[in-house]
Amino acid sequence: MDIPFDTVSSSEAYFALTQTVMPRPVAWVLSEHKNGEHNLAPFSFFSVVCSDPPFIMISVGHKPDGSLKDTYRNIVERNNFVVHLAHSGQAHKMTQTSKTLPEGVSEVREAGIALTSFNNSPLPRIEGCRVAMDCELYETREIGNAPQFLIFGKVRNMFIDDAIVSVNDKGRLNVDARMLDPLGRLGGADYLSFGDIISVPREP
Repeated sequence: MDIPFDTVSSSEAYFALTQTVMPRPVAWVLSEHKNGEHNLAPFSFFSVVCSDPPFIMISVGHKPDGSLKDTYRNIVERNNFVVHLAHSGQAHKMTQTSKTLPEGVSEVREAGIALTSFNNSPLPRIEGCRVAMDCELYETREIGNAPQFLIFGKVRNMFIDDAIVSVNDKGRLNVDARMLDPLGRLGGADYLSFGDIISVPREP
């Protein structure tokens, strides 16, 4: 099958892309509403984009009615957000937080998710997430016809569960991928939990 993208709808292009570019890491993003409640939502258009300084990027669309998503509004207005990597045991809770709720209503409360303090961060983190990144807004860009909003965040602090991390004899951080057990986004309603690890050393 050949798909000339200039002949298909944006919806058809979306499904072709999201069902082939996979698995995608999922950013479970916590931000703060102006009423002080916490917003929480997953985004699979997400990646690390720079290490010096450390930057991540998430791409945020609109609500079904065309209005701005709370995540975008909160980050632009208050600058701070926390990106979590959910594990397979959190898949159902994470999916619950993808619901569209009225502005100012907390997915954290609706889904019964526990938060805990995050050292050196103005925001809390999700209890039980094995990785969390405390971020500040660096810049936003609009892209596409809808448009999508690209949010670039500078990572100020990172939490890694002690149970999944070690330091090797060269002083390099090693995270146990199996114990991290990150969710990968597939097409439709499907996620991938961690499977086989294939190690292919690079030639010098």
